[in-house]
Amino acid sequence: QVQLVESGGGLVQAGGSLKLSCAASGRTFSNSAMGWFRQAPGKDREFVAAISWRRGNSYYADSMKGRFTISRDNAKNTVYLQMNSLKPEDTAVYYCAARPLGTGWDLARETSYNYWGQGTQVTVSS
Repeated sequence: QVQLVESGGGLVQAGGSLKLSCAASGRTFSNSAMGWFRQAPGKDREFVAAISWRRGNSYYADSMKGRFTISRDNAKNTVYLQMNSLKPEDTAVYYCAARPLGTGWDLARETSYNYWGQGTQVTVSS
């Protein structure tokens, strides 16, 4: 079992920054690919970023490239999402997801992940 708890969300002004954290419990974190997704009210959940477990390769949705950075610290069982130059359209609930033994999976797909956190709210004001 892998349990995920997101934190770090909050209210920021446009152009500001936030750093989200996802703390994982369980014994397989270091072998898990990790992803961030988000969902705005009335919209579908969308892919934000992912990081593989073997080489730590990072992947981003086009709208996040150059603004968001995903990283992981296996020793701390934590994955991070650094968000810069935030825009009002970034307002959403952000979810952390895990896929044990994630190599070979399409990490941009929700269905590739086995475990999900409860989400943390990010609100960007104009």
